[in-house]
Amino acid sequence: MNSHSTIEQQATASKLNVSNVTELFGRIGLAAIFFISGINKVQFYEGNAVFLASSGMPEWLLPAVITFELVGSVAIVIGFQVRILAVAFAGFSLVTALLYHNNLGDQIQFILFFKNIAMAGGFLVLASHTQSVRGNY
Repeated sequence: MNSHSTIEQQATASKLNVSNVTELFGRIGLAAIFFISGINKVQFYEGNAVFLASSGMPEWLLPAVITFELVGSVAIVIGFQVRILAVAFAGFSLVTALLYHNNLGDQIQFILFFKNIAMAGGFLVLASHTQSVRGNY
């Protein structure tokens, strides 16, 4: 093996290590808001049930939302079923934006709406760039 091949292999390995670390931090960043939101929903269950119902959704859906946010965000961070969960979180973000943050005349709702759109985009990028060789389908 010549020194040129060794340098190329080291550069490739270095790129993979940086990519793995940046992907992990990206997954943590995307998942954190949902994990915190799930904890909030548990702490303030009644208020969140009323808020959920304000869009016509049944209150019995709240435990499923909490489970999705808590379990799904942990799974994203540890790298379990990332592709499927990233697409699910993208859809969840879009639905939440449309149902709860659609008053774009209110500056706070405007910001929250586009925050959700940005998160959906981030999750779609994650889904498209996650390597299936690690079992993250």
